[in-house]
Amino acid sequence: MSTEKTLHIRAAEECRYDIVSLGEVMLRLDPGEGRIRTARQFRAWEGGGEYNVARGLRRCFGMRAGVVTAFADNELGLLMEDFILQGGVDTSLIKWVPYDGIGRSVRNGLNFTERGFGIRGAVGCSDRGNTAASQLKPGDVDWDHLFGTLGVRWFHTGGIFAALSETTGPVVIEAAKAAEKHGTIVSYDLNYRPSLWKGFGGIDKCREINREIARHVDVMIGNEEDFTACLGFEVEGVDDNLTDLDTGAFGRMIAKAVAEYPNFKATATTMRGVKTATVNDWGAMCWMDGKFHTATHRPELEIMDRVGGGDSFASGFIYGLMTFGDPQKAVEYGAAHGALAMTTPGDTTMASLKEVEKLVGGGGARVDR
Repeated sequence: MSTEKTLHIRAAEECRYDIVSLGEVMLRLDPGEGRIRTARQFRAWEGGGEYNVARGLRRCFGMRAGVVTAFADNELGLLMEDFILQGGVDTSLIKWVPYDGIGRSVRNGLNFTERGFGIRGAVGCSDRGNTAASQLKPGDVDWDHLFGTLGVRWFHTGGIFAALSETTGPVVIEAAKAAEKHGTIVSYDLNYRPSLWKGFGGIDKCREINREIARHVDVMIGNEEDFTACLGFEVEGVDDNLTDLDTGAFGRMIAKAVAEYPNFKATATTMRGVKTATVNDWGAMCWMDGKFHTATHRPELEIMDRVGGGDSFASGFIYGLMTFGDPQKAVEYGAAHGALAMTTPGDTTMASLKEVEKLVGGGGARVDR
């Protein structure tokens, strides 16, 4: 565990990848303006908390990206591969598992999610038991070949993948240790999902796994609920609905986290106040070099689809750190990219770097002709 506070990012010329993510990718089925329960048609996208970060870094920011995941080798797996290829993310690191024809032994995950509107909140209904990604176990991936021989500058994974099964948390630990050994920066989004931990140990197991993972993380990402649930740090004075985060209280909690995990070189969080499903207050802050940096606050931001907003924040934040090494710029790029990603449907970004830079520079929504 390194306690050096400076981010030393490997040179691009010695690495095949700028970013590699480890996580599950599911087929997102979106009923548009309607409800899942009454839908007669769905739009299909691909999505996954960890993967969305790599795709954003590739599609919006032009970085060389790959994803480590697993698919059952059937038509759904091929469809998701096709989506990933459209996003420009390298698919050569995907593990393909023979399909038995009915999904008894292995399958691909489905994620039905409606966007919500006004007073009706977004609703998710995932169908992800027994998936190929959830069956990944230590030893399945040659991490030394990936991080050592091929070379990766930044490795990103998260708490959703770690919570999929009793084997995926240990896979994250194995991967993070290998990345650390080869000088690759490790970022981790805590992304607490209580339903995923319910099946094997609940909150106690969640904390046991995440606290071990945290020992190998350089850049920790998560909101106040994530830090509380996954690592056991409390944010004083937060209301039950988490609608109004006191940045001072969050800062005090981060100070405790950094003291317990001196390997953290940066931490970051989004700050979302949910007014309605389609109007959120939106902001972000990060800690680095012993200081807090806050992004431009965007009160009452109008959004179309909130899914993936936090992941797009993470990709913009990582881009800012990799490109500028400046935490203030990084948190601004993250917040702007997250805001833009939520103006379009689907889990992943449709924004361009020029649009992100325009927003970071204070530009508005006047028409571009």
